[in-house]
Formats: sequence, C-alpha cells, structure tokens
Amino acid sequence: MSKIASQRYHSRLARHERVRTKVEGSAERPRLAVRRSLKHIYAQLVDDASGSSLALVTSNSKEVKEKLGEGSKSDASKVVGELIAAKAKEKGISAVVFDRGGYLYHGRVKALADGAREGGLKF
Repeated sequence: MSKIASQRYHSRLARHERVRTKVEGSAERPRLAVRRSLKHIYAQLVDDASGSSLALVTSNSKEVKEKLGEGSKSDASKVVGELIAAKAKEKGISAVVFDRGGYLYHGRVKALADGAREGGLKF
C-alpha cells in the first residue's frame, strides 16, 4: 500500500470512529451500515443493543444481479438500497440510522441512500 493510499485509509477509519461515537442502532431504529470495496457495496442493518445483524444485502448477491443485469456500480448501489429497504419492511422496520462508514456522502454511498429512501426507509 502506498503512502497516500495508507493516509486515505487511516483518514477514513478516523472519520468512521468519529461517526460511530454518535450513531447507535437499536431494535426499533437499527443502524444501516455501508461498506464499500472497489467492486462491490454492502448494506447491513445492525442492532447495536444486542450486537446482531438483522439483514444484509450485497451487490454481489444473486437477487441484485437478476434485478440489475448489466449496469454501473452506482446503479447496483441503488438496487442494494432498494432491496435493504424491502428487507427492513418485511421485518417491520421503517426508520434507520445511516452509518456511511467514514466514506464521503456522494457517488455510490449516496446512490445506496437514495435507493433506501425510495424503498420507504426514513433516516
């Protein structure tokens, strides 16, 4: 890892820790945690009180690939947001706390949030 990449990584971790001191999920309002890699994006609903994961959707999953077909990573992020909202609705969850994971709120992270909002989640 180059020096610049290492600095970016550690800056993101610092932002993430700073956000996590303020953001906490509960059973009524879980945390929507976002993880981004170079190829894929992951969205997870977490109940921090019990330390359990309530739902997980990735851009690598079969249901996303079926719904999306060929498309950009931003399109896949939007579909992931819509599917995580659908899974939350199945479990009776309508409001979440958004945890962007230290990533800047633009691009794929914003597309995922917009897709979740279109799916009916409030945050």
